[in-house]
Amino acid sequence: MNNATLFALCCLIWGSTWIAITYQIGHTSETFAIALRYLLASACLGIYCVIRRLPLKLPLHVHVKMAAVGLFLYSLNYTLLYMAQAHIISALLALMSSCIIYINVVLRRWWLKEPIRKEVVIGATFGLAGIICLFVPEFSKVTMDAALATGLAIAFVSFFCASTGNVISERILTSGTPVIQMNFYAMSYAMVLLFITSLAMPGELIIPTDTAFYLSLLYLAVFGSVFAFGAYMKLLKQMGADKAAYVCWYTLWLRWLFLPFLKAIPGACYL
Repeated sequence: MNNATLFALCCLIWGSTWIAITYQIGHTSETFAIALRYLLASACLGIYCVIRRLPLKLPLHVHVKMAAVGLFLYSLNYTLLYMAQAHIISALLALMSSCIIYINVVLRRWWLKEPIRKEVVIGATFGLAGIICLFVPEFSKVTMDAALATGLAIAFVSFFCASTGNVISERILTSGTPVIQMNFYAMSYAMVLLFITSLAMPGELIIPTDTAFYLSLLYLAVFGSVFAFGAYMKLLKQMGADKAAYVCWYTLWLRWLFLPFLKAIPGACYL
């Protein structure tokens, strides 16, 4: 599958998953909802590996890196993002998500010793300017307070974790580990970490009963995780974490197009 097809697949799926996410909110804790998502996703990948008889034996040092991807990209990134959205408007989250490209550029240079590609930085800057122009009316409503500062800090840590997971993934994949096996193990490690966190949290663990929750969970697990992350990791391997992160820009524009549908959903809070 060529880069253009992979890119389009990521954008189309992630541009719509935020509608599905609105049906996940309020039924149980964020960590438990995400854990269920990766339980389903890793099960799908595991079954595929068994049916296709793909090799699952990998060196210990690769498992350590895949566990790090599970921690940073699939666990901390999503959990902190859910927490941040409780404090700041979606327009700010959209703007801050653009930072992933810049962080990827710096981390690739620092950890992977890859050169900084000027065209990536210039393109990211033009994209950032476009996002700012798009959401100027929303930013005019924002006033700085303790809650906003907390949300901004949590969001930044979330996107830094995402970039960390991106760069580690690039290291794993360019070293020869196949995408499917890497995602299977990384999502499995994330699932275990999230289930442990859910059980360790104070309060009763609530099992969702709403049909819409499980239908949206199925879409998020199969399309948002198995297919979209599979395509994204292929892009990351073929293009590098800096260029692959351009998916963020186009996904934001698609979310903007889906905004009328989100506004029609009670409790929708994502862009």
